[in-house]
Amino acid sequence: MTDTPGPAEVPELTTDLERAAWTRLGTVLDPEIRRPVTELGMIASVTEGGQDDPAGAGHLTVGVRLTIAGCPLRDTITGDVERALADLEGCTSVTVEMAVMTAEQRAALKEFLTGGRPPNPFGPGTLTRVYAVASGKGGVGKSTVTANLATALADRGLSVGLVDADIHGFSIPGLLGTTARPTRVDEMILPPVAHGVKVISIGMFLDSDRPVAWRGPMLHRALEQFVTDVYWGDLDVLLVDLPPGTGDIAISAAQLLTTSELLIVTTPQQAAAQVAARAGELSEQTGQRVAGVVENMAAMTLPDGSVLDLFGSGGGQTVADRLTETLGREVPLLGSVPLDPQLRQDGDGGTPVVLEHPSSPAGAELRRVAESLAVRPRGLSGLKLPVTPRD
Repeated sequence: MTDTPGPAEVPELTTDLERAAWTRLGTVLDPEIRRPVTELGMIASVTEGGQDDPAGAGHLTVGVRLTIAGCPLRDTITGDVERALADLEGCTSVTVEMAVMTAEQRAALKEFLTGGRPPNPFGPGTLTRVYAVASGKGGVGKSTVTANLATALADRGLSVGLVDADIHGFSIPGLLGTTARPTRVDEMILPPVAHGVKVISIGMFLDSDRPVAWRGPMLHRALEQFVTDVYWGDLDVLLVDLPPGTGDIAISAAQLLTTSELLIVTTPQQAAAQVAARAGELSEQTGQRVAGVVENMAAMTLPDGSVLDLFGSGGGQTVADRLTETLGREVPLLGSVPLDPQLRQDGDGGTPVVLEHPSSPAGAELRRVAESLAVRPRGLSGLKLPVTPRD
């Protein structure tokens, strides 16, 4: 067997059961990279015991190489391998033996994953749809909307990534209910996966829930690392949870994510709408497109059928209309998410409402917004292909 990971790597297999087990192991995905373990050079050996002892026939020993010695997901990988082989015909039992990749094998893995890819996978020419979720002010539920849209898109079968770019006010890990830490393979960072979404946040690198006191250059470098050092794989959609306002991170995001589109989140309150519109108008300076507006905390229908407009009404449409007029192209109001106690409860519990209570008022509306974003396909429209006509 070669030390270079890749689809063609196959250990020495001498029995029909070993060959069948290898095929079945191709269905086991690494929990962070989301690629088959057989493709990543993680399966060192598959051996059927009892060649000379009939009592041991049918027992499989699978040697697994972990990327690092302290891999936090070793138990997950062990369980996935055991479950994949549990009902394999002829298999009576399974033993998983863990080892660690050598430095050369890790380097080969990194080359296999990133070789030939541009340093910035979301720069010009990317096929990934990138949505930078912005708001003019804090407290409008921007992060809650972002987390729910990401998980709703993943639930539709899309490959989704989420960058928590709100360095000073990070909240995405809590909203997704994850305490996992990223795994480093040399300089490459493997993001944890929560509810089917690959996610990265500065909060995952801190030892405690403490404030981050960074200025512009540090903020830019953190976002740059999230974009270029994290192995995202082939994403259909990347969402970026921006901090409120139009400061350093918003500008850096536009520079690093050159094809990104803005999603503006506001509440129905007119004061919030005015500030949110300014966040959308930043696109005139950054060259970004505004994909639409999401109104959060809209009217709530009470059990007696009456409607409570706690924060007023019309703010989302006000923002959409103002941006349409200012930018000279239609900016739609994508959805109006009602006030819903279930949305808050599920967020506090780390279980997005679109998954936990998809039929609730907020869950249904957020899923509808996600559906409108999901049907916008990845594609080559507007991109220049590297081909030249022959004479």
